[in-house]
Amino acid sequence: MPVIFQNLLVAGPGLASDTEINQKTISNIPDLSDIELPSTNAELLTQQSISGKISQEIQPTEQQTIDPTSKDDADITIETIGEKDTLPQSTPTYVIEQEEIKKEGAHSVADVIKRLPGFAVNDAGHGADIHTGTYYRGASINQSVFLINGRPINTNINTYHGGTDLNSIPVEAIDRVELYSGAASTLYGSSAFGGVVNIITKEGYGQPKLTSSVEFGSLSQNNQQVSYGGSTGSVKYNFSFERYFTDNRYRVPVGAANRDAQGFFSNADTATSTYFGTVGVDLDKKNSLSLDITKLSSRRGLTYFGFPLQKDRLDHDGLNAGLSWKTRLGNGENSILTTTFGYNQDYFSTYGPSSIYYRTGVLDTQQLTARVDHEWKLSPNNQLRWGLDLKNTDLNGNVLSTDPSKVANNENENRTVLNTALFAVNTWNVTNSFQVDLGLRQSFDSQFGNYLNPSVGLRYALAPNFAVRGSWAGGQHNPGLDQLYVYDTVHGWLPNPDLKPETGSSWTAGVDINFSENLTGQFTYFGSSLDNRLGVIAGKWQNIGLVDTNGLEAALQFKFAAGWSTFVNYTYTDAQIKTGDEKGLQLGLIPYSVLQTGIGYQNSGWQANLYVTYNSGSRRSIFAKAGDKSTDFAPSFLNLDLSGRIPLTRNLGLIVYLENLLGEQYERVNRIYSPGFTFRIGLSSEI
Repeated sequence: MPVIFQNLLVAGPGLASDTEINQKTISNIPDLSDIELPSTNAELLTQQSISGKISQEIQPTEQQTIDPTSKDDADITIETIGEKDTLPQSTPTYVIEQEEIKKEGAHSVADVIKRLPGFAVNDAGHGADIHTGTYYRGASINQSVFLINGRPINTNINTYHGGTDLNSIPVEAIDRVELYSGAASTLYGSSAFGGVVNIITKEGYGQPKLTSSVEFGSLSQNNQQVSYGGSTGSVKYNFSFERYFTDNRYRVPVGAANRDAQGFFSNADTATSTYFGTVGVDLDKKNSLSLDITKLSSRRGLTYFGFPLQKDRLDHDGLNAGLSWKTRLGNGENSILTTTFGYNQDYFSTYGPSSIYYRTGVLDTQQLTARVDHEWKLSPNNQLRWGLDLKNTDLNGNVLSTDPSKVANNENENRTVLNTALFAVNTWNVTNSFQVDLGLRQSFDSQFGNYLNPSVGLRYALAPNFAVRGSWAGGQHNPGLDQLYVYDTVHGWLPNPDLKPETGSSWTAGVDINFSENLTGQFTYFGSSLDNRLGVIAGKWQNIGLVDTNGLEAALQFKFAAGWSTFVNYTYTDAQIKTGDEKGLQLGLIPYSVLQTGIGYQNSGWQANLYVTYNSGSRRSIFAKAGDKSTDFAPSFLNLDLSGRIPLTRNLGLIVYLENLLGEQYERVNRIYSPGFTFRIGLSSEI
């Protein structure tokens, strides 16, 4: 089985395939002359891959094929046959694999990514508030790009709590989550100031297999997950389901948000059901077709940081479907064409009482996407990836309030925007050790016209165990149709059709070091400058000015004994407002420092994992409470989580999660408090 922690990807050129890595091992950062483009298949630092070295003998030639059903590989379990993405390597790429996701006991994508470097995730776990967001390198969730199998799931909706819902995919359906930035963002969207998160789902392989788990725990929490996948001839399939519920009702201190008359955190219950299915067919040696569909049904209370006690509810129903055709052109090795069609719908309905009045707000977004993506190896030292993106977004917004002072804002809005983009990224090995990435993305937007966003990156291997890298990318994030045209009856925020796009650039510089066979590190300086940042001033969406962000990111992984491993991820983020009334202040809800570290042991089905989180506390921002100032920060906190698995039989295990071992009821963000110590216990099986 994979090692306990495998959430860091060595930011180096492409390595061997997954099957080979399970038999051979990795240690050095190779010279570029040893690698065939595309240079993207860098593998995780796992127990199987940390103590050897890359050599020419484990690189597959064009004539070699790997038969996963052969006797030599009979003990290797392969969950997916999907190829890893072709990406520039001038910025670090981080990956969390399926096994690590299971060990963390994640219930959502937000739970998964919160342990990655660069992330500050406020809306995952008990007491999470959907308003307080997910940030990567200081950028909000709509300033990053979220994908499922390379298709967008962002709809750029901001009000009515309609931001990207990271509960929308069953965790049991996820094979891995990839995070990248820099020149790679050119491939997927001009709005990727933060980065790109690509959620890769299972495809199924080999004999049909049923995996399932059931958990019960504190705060009426219960969770059931099941997945069934396999293959028959040339057809691969995987189907997953997850159901999650918690009432999130626990005592909170005086002054806490959404504290009811009995002193309990109120209206914070969450219930989600998620479904996933995929079917893939290998039509012949050069052509394959795949279809995947995800469905979400979510019902929850809203617990945002205002007074009086909020009782609004949020219903979210989502559907995402994609059809992809991949064909190998020519001899099948140097040219791969992928054509993808996608459909994404998000229906958000917010409703609830306000004193004696009633209010509702509905945002129904439907998005059609098409993508042609060509990976073309022009020469042994030159890889071009180029293509076309089409995205048509329709928004229906319907708002109603019985409050006489707001009746004038009742409306129904129907708006459409079409975005077309041409993209190209060229990866060139200038010398044996020097790699350059050059990218361009030309966008044509029916709302905001034409704009060009370039990118550049480089990576130089100074020695077999030491490489330096850097990147720069321009970007533009357009206001959402809701911010432009739809009144937010819940918050009372007015739209603004005169909003300008957020524009600017982001950059990184860093080093990758293999200190020894068992210790690797990645160290990255990151920054961005974003003008016309969007925000709310005096109850109306406005461009609030310039925000400059600078930070440091460190990721270390160490295997110090057989069965033992550890990791350390640290991020420092200084996101400073440069103009306006809050000039000089840190952006609200973004902590300066976040530290994630852990140690794990695994042997013969036994697992034990201790995770430690330090958060320096973030500026309280919007929360209005007597005595609070706009400069106040929530206190820092330290959190310990313990997870483990005890094998009962070969295919059945007892799973235990003990969260917040210190029992501290810390302030997560903006007067929203954790419940203190909680637990989960359950069974997991594989048939």
